[in-house]
Amino acid sequence: MKVKVISVLEDNYMYLVIEESSRDAIAVDAAVPKRLLEIVRKENVVLRAILTTHHHWDHARGNEDLVRLCPGLRVYGADERIGALTHKVTHDQELMFGAIHVRCLFTPCHTSGHMCYFMWEDGSPDAPALFSGDTLFVGGCGKFFEGTAEQMYTNLNQILGALPKETKVFCGHEYTVRNLKFALKVEPENEIVKKKLAWAKQRDDEDLPTVPSTLQEEFLYNPFLRVTEETLQKFTGKTDPVEVLRTLRTEKDNFKKPKERPHPQAVLAFDWGLFSPFLEKK
Repeated sequence: MKVKVISVLEDNYMYLVIEESSRDAIAVDAAVPKRLLEIVRKENVVLRAILTTHHHWDHARGNEDLVRLCPGLRVYGADERIGALTHKVTHDQELMFGAIHVRCLFTPCHTSGHMCYFMWEDGSPDAPALFSGDTLFVGGCGKFFEGTAEQMYTNLNQILGALPKETKVFCGHEYTVRNLKFALKVEPENEIVKKKLAWAKQRDDEDLPTVPSTLQEEFLYNPFLRVTEETLQKFTGKTDPVEVLRTLRTEKDNFKKPKERPHPQAVLAFDWGLFSPFLEKK
């Protein structure tokens, strides 16, 4: 099982999962059809299905075009709002694509119909993979647009958190640097957060993805998976894990990264009116 990480739009990820023996492939969150089909051709594989985590346009907007361009393509998801949906799936349902097992994990909160996909191959030395959409991010979790803190706690700690610790986490967005800046605010003494943030900043500078992480790593630096830790309880002023999570999400929603100070010479140039000719309306 080979996973191609495809950066699209401003900060989205879509994925192409290839079964190397048959050269069949399945896509996760096929938002940009042209880009996906370029990768399909380049890898010389046949696209058999799309797994959509949720209905938001930046995850599902390519479905209709792909179904039109690829006759017989199957589209899986848990929400009727997903475009071109052909197969509605339910929690714990298992799918097979050649040798690739897919377990559907229902994680409502970001949207009421959000589904994550856990994949593995029997007998493979490779770690299993979790495609977590906008439920679990590297260092963070999704906003509670259509759900509650209780639901997200169940999603993170009882459903996704119960998967094998070596599971690779492939999420829906490149939010890692911002997430870890917040994590550092929550746990300023956490050395693992500091190291991961420095690494993520370097990856960002080199325009490289920070996915995948592993579930084991997430428990060390992702505050939303650490709600029973004393440092998290002290930060939020709460002890009940759900209340810790609720407060964390509110704090994260209001979190603003520090504004960069303008360059002193640029400030002087504005003061002296050097930019005026460029700012005047024609």
